[in-house]
Amino acid sequence: MAKYMLIMRATDESFANFAKVDFSEILDAMGAFNDELIQAGVLLAAEGLDDANNGVVVDFTGETPVVTDGPYGETKELFNGYYILDVSSIQEAVEWAKRAPMTAGSKTEIRRVPSIDEFPQDNEWIKKERVWREQTGQL
Repeated sequence: MAKYMLIMRATDESFANFAKVDFSEILDAMGAFNDELIQAGVLLAAEGLDDANNGVVVDFTGETPVVTDGPYGETKELFNGYYILDVSSIQEAVEWAKRAPMTAGSKTEIRRVPSIDEFPQDNEWIKKERVWREQTGQL
């Protein structure tokens, strides 16, 4: 098994389509999908994000970090939520993503989450992280 992150991306089109649907219908559809993931035993985490206009960006382009309000760069495709699934392959993650009740225009990026075992085990920071993960029940 491996962890995969499904990164939900909204577009202007999907936001417009989302606005046409009753919010209780959206909650019901997402709740049913989440329940499927839970029943299948593959859901590790899932969260939606607040409106990008309520966030800030820390930009490291210059010598010192600069903090600005609002979304970063182009707002045509914003990261607005995620799932982390524990599945056997990227193909299985794709199959789950295709079942998500998204509005037209939405996109989902899927990326594998490397495990701590894939990093040099003799590195002092990896050793410290492993201890922390063991202490917090994550290993």
